[in-house]
Amino acid sequence: MSKLYIVPTPIGNLEDITLRALRVLKEVDCILAEDTRTSGKLLKHFEISTHMQSHHMHNEHKTTERIVERIKGGETIALISDAGTPAISDPGFLLTRACVENGIEVDCLPGATAFVPALVNSGLPNDKFVFEGFLPVKKGRQTRLLLLAEETRTIIFYESPHKLIKTLGHFCEYFGEDRPVSVSRELTKMFEETIRGTAKDVLDHYTNKPPKGEIVIVVGGKN
Repeated sequence: MSKLYIVPTPIGNLEDITLRALRVLKEVDCILAEDTRTSGKLLKHFEISTHMQSHHMHNEHKTTERIVERIKGGETIALISDAGTPAISDPGFLLTRACVENGIEVDCLPGATAFVPALVNSGLPNDKFVFEGFLPVKKGRQTRLLLLAEETRTIIFYESPHKLIKTLGHFCEYFGEDRPVSVSRELTKMFEETIRGTAKDVLDHYTNKPPKGEIVIVVGGKN
């Protein structure tokens, strides 16, 4: 039966892909990739020759309807992102919603995603948490931070390395310098590290040692 598969891919360590994901990527008619050059390296490593097509934030509004029609016409398609689980701060939601609205079966495979290991190894409460992804860059940022300052659950953010110091500074300002923070960097990769402490401690650390790589920030909730 034709369907859409949502397939997580490794966030760094290629050993983190599942056997089921490899089988699906080999069997589907087409793989939708956020960046075909990045995904091409992954597929080549695992000797997967399935045809790829670009599907990213800049074209998903235009391509979604056509992809839905292809699946309704009998194709089975897999969606992947550059790393991790599609639709988690990556393209995927629009296509998934369109498939659901059109009665198309959607099968999301379990697999790699950055925020889960960052949350678990933070040492902060993980029975209840809020995933915020990336904060607004400009418009709405202050409003969002003021709202989150009152959040009692653990909060998870994604951030780029060149904006980390600015964001940690905002946490000191809006959440307080003593708020517990854990920053996980380059998860599953050779130079993986997690720095834990108060917002001020972590800010001081990265002010003296500018960060590189993919970053997940975990912030304790308000007491």
